[in-house]
Amino acid sequence: MIIVTDAERKIRLPFSRGILTRSITLAGVDVGVAYVIATEVQKELERGKKHVVTTDEIRELTYSKLLERGLTDAAERYLFWRTLGRKRVRLAVLLGGTTGVGKSTIATELAFRLGIRSIIGTDTIREVLRKVIARELLPDIHVSSFLASEVVNVPRGMDPLVYGFETQVKHVSVGIRAVLERSRREGLNALIEGIHVVPGFIETSGNEFMYVITVPSEEYLVSHFYERAQYSARGAERYIENVDRIMAIQDYLVGRAREFGVPVIENVELESTVSAIMEDMMNKLKGKDGG
Repeated sequence: MIIVTDAERKIRLPFSRGILTRSITLAGVDVGVAYVIATEVQKELERGKKHVVTTDEIRELTYSKLLERGLTDAAERYLFWRTLGRKRVRLAVLLGGTTGVGKSTIATELAFRLGIRSIIGTDTIREVLRKVIARELLPDIHVSSFLASEVVNVPRGMDPLVYGFETQVKHVSVGIRAVLERSRREGLNALIEGIHVVPGFIETSGNEFMYVITVPSEEYLVSHFYERAQYSARGAERYIENVDRIMAIQDYLVGRAREFGVPVIENVELESTVSAIMEDMMNKLKGKDGG
């Protein structure tokens, strides 16, 4: 067994290819390639008959393996994320986007790469609100986001779809802010995803990053609904019947993102989407550190 030590953090842990693989994927390296590199690192340590190594030695060896494969940019990104991890910098990521754009899948992959242990869905926050607040008091939280306009009194001259959606967002945002406040107070990482993550309704600060996820077309969204229905209890029909409303909400979210300077990421392929988010986070974090 190879033991990895870190004098600064006073830890001694068995070497884990899984943990090293996750560290390498932070650099935007495909998980399969990352696992191969982690295996090569382990084999080299075994050939050197090293039973105790430091985290610095692991980092330097992994960096050299990335360079050997010509992955120069990935090697630099790897060093950046490892250094950030050693500093124990708190991170919070908020993913918005309309129904069916793939927020949950993206959140799961980001959580794995960033080592965030839990993901909070805004649908979960809304479900908690439903249990404690009667339908008569807040009818909008008891229906789907794209149907909220049917249960609220829309002022004259207002777009019913937008007004109903914003009404629901205002109520769910109370719970989102509470989750963020606790994360800040306790120094915990946070990953929040859901349609209720809307620019302008939630203020971010420090190392908190918000993104709006989109899809390129209505056809793409419909195909995603059919695919999702194969693996969950949510049927596709209700969403497809309301796809015009859902796409209209996407247009609204994109407009809000542009107004508040929030990046819009089109989700066509998971790896590209996650890499784009990680790259944006890294550039912004480097900027805060003065490059």
